[in-house]
Amino acid sequence: MLIQVVRTGGFAGIERRAEVDTSGRPDAHAWHALAGEAAAAGRGLRMPGAAVPDGFSYEITVDGQTFHCAEPQLSDAQRELITRVLKEGA
Repeated sequence: MLIQVVRTGGFAGIERRAEVDTSGRPDAHAWHALAGEAAAAGRGLRMPGAAVPDGFSYEITVDGQTFHCAEPQLSDAQRELITRVLKEGA
């Protein structure tokens, strides 16, 4: 499973991208479950909701399926997935 995150917005407006390929990872099952929860929370949203001024907006792609979300309306699963991908991803 390939998980990609693009973060835009914020005070400086700098875009940040990262991705994690779960193939062969011993924790792949946990990644798949988290990605599924995050995607379910964002299902049907093609464009991000209204972000707070200087807040971040996110485009998350899980195996070719893209959804959008924005602060402060992130679900717990979306927040955790975003944090993990931006921290551990390349």
